[in-house]
Amino acid sequence: MPKARVLVFAGSLRTDSYNKKLAHVCAKAVEAGGGEATFLDLRDLALPVFDEDLETSQGQPAGNLKLKALMKSHDGFFISTPEYNSSIPGILKNTIDWASREVPDEKPLECFIGKVGALVSASPGALGGIRSLTVVRTILSHLQVLMIPEQLAVSKAHEAFNPDGTLKDARRQQTIESIAKRLVTTIEKLKA
Repeated sequence: MPKARVLVFAGSLRTDSYNKKLAHVCAKAVEAGGGEATFLDLRDLALPVFDEDLETSQGQPAGNLKLKALMKSHDGFFISTPEYNSSIPGILKNTIDWASREVPDEKPLECFIGKVGALVSASPGALGGIRSLTVVRTILSHLQVLMIPEQLAVSKAHEAFNPDGTLKDARRQQTIESIAKRLVTTIEKLKA
């Protein structure tokens, strides 16, 4: 059976983002769990703010076509999201909004339906971005992504990583590995 293919990304554009670091940890955990991980930096998509007038006059941005192709060629998503003002960052919502737009010969929500998703977050705050996880879970569930129930919110993220980008806390690492394994296993069962 082909490996479970997982698209991994962070809902942040910042180069040294805690959530990008956490997404890299997630990608390695997917690989260790028997899956195949593709890391995507949302900055590389250069998506404009969603605007239906722009879409009508200029069509789908090249970055969105790339995003949609990646989403369709993967079985699931592992997303690490920051929390901005008790919710999700605009870049993550904008990415989801663009991906939900149909292109010719595409079924509605084709990038989402039948996919499996997993979520983690990281924040310097004491709650670790937990409130953003609830919002992202609601959005993706509504778009018919099957969401893994386990999740992790990494608090005090500014203290959570070693210089090489690995997590200092072995329990957090084990939790991410467990989530990744559940994600890979769920995808494999659905594919079988």
